[in-house]
Amino acid sequence: MNKKLKKILLSVLVLAIVAVSFSGGIYWGQKNQTNLISRLMDRRLAYSYDLTAVSSPTTVSSDVNFDLYWEVWQNLKTEFVDKNKIKDKEMFYGSLKGLAASLGDPYTLFMDPTATKEFNDDLAGTFEGIGAEVGVRNEMITVIAPLDGLPAAKVGIKAGDKILAIDGKSALGLSVDEAVKQIRGPKGTKVTLTIMRGKSDKPKDYTITRDIIIVKSVTTEMRKDGIYVIKVSNFNNDTDALFAAAVQDIMLKNPKGLILDLRNNPGGYLETAIAMASEWIKEGPVVVEQFNGNRRNEDFASGSARLQDFPTVVLVNGGSASASEIVAGALRDYKKATLIGENTYGKGSVQTVKDLSDGSSLKVTVAKWLTPAGDAINDKGIKPNIEVKISQTDLDKNIDPQFNKALELLLKKKK
Repeated sequence: MNKKLKKILLSVLVLAIVAVSFSGGIYWGQKNQTNLISRLMDRRLAYSYDLTAVSSPTTVSSDVNFDLYWEVWQNLKTEFVDKNKIKDKEMFYGSLKGLAASLGDPYTLFMDPTATKEFNDDLAGTFEGIGAEVGVRNEMITVIAPLDGLPAAKVGIKAGDKILAIDGKSALGLSVDEAVKQIRGPKGTKVTLTIMRGKSDKPKDYTITRDIIIVKSVTTEMRKDGIYVIKVSNFNNDTDALFAAAVQDIMLKNPKGLILDLRNNPGGYLETAIAMASEWIKEGPVVVEQFNGNRRNEDFASGSARLQDFPTVVLVNGGSASASEIVAGALRDYKKATLIGENTYGKGSVQTVKDLSDGSSLKVTVAKWLTPAGDAINDKGIKPNIEVKISQTDLDKNIDPQFNKALELLLKKKK
């Protein structure tokens, strides 16, 4: 059995898509869940205690008889009408999923080998799909931006293209998630999108061969007005190095102010969140973990606070969760940044993920976390300092009032 214990704080898209930009668009990919809320999950690396010891049946209370399990198993095997559809491994994995679900915690779950691989791929920022950002515009699935050099762009898909059908099935009325389910697929397989472009009355079919999509979790832009923008889509394997490079670039260019965009960022490695917050916070706890038995652990700032003197705005919304909320909450509590946008998701618990012998894994909630000021954000989220909402009209016109408000605030401070 692989006894390596993983503990991560992560809200991750198991649909293998990454929420991007204010538009709420996503990258089409390989994973599978139903909506943004249900995609939020947690994981964190390298913790100090061991969860590898599994309780033996002797520790089970006296009113539990495991013979009942096999009684149910045998009855299902003998009585179910479609016997040819019965698969022992699926029954077994299903029972393990039910065991984890019986605790009533949405973040404690058993993942079979396929789900585990998808989960690990998410952490690596690697997906299988066509490489395009999409959203809903005027009640239609619309391409926001094809990613340069990737399958969608290679066949001629353009920003603004409206998707009328997917493999011949109408896409009208579909949500983004529903469209993704139909478009996703493994490398080498094909999907045909029926596209309406501009005011043309002649839809055209584009057949796209899916491929492996590698998405950087950190992108940056030094604007001509002197504002430096850092967009963090996840706290993944590549985030530490990419963010460190961004900090070096900031020190070199000395901008007037910083915009840290954490909107639709579902989370990531806790250690990465602490390291990121530490570039603004010189000393003190970044996050406080509350375990059972009233045990507490404070995770302290670990960086050199190289960004502490730069005026900073953090953009957040309902898709900002877990590690994103840790960074936003810490910078708010230490008054190192102004939060602009909408209330965050409210994911305030910590999970460990243990790799199991057959490639499956078990994720268990082991703690809740608080901001440095002691604010428990679970289920309630973090309220921004300045609330700015984005309307459907804004989305249709490609206007970002949250980003514009951040620019207005930072440029005003420098006058």
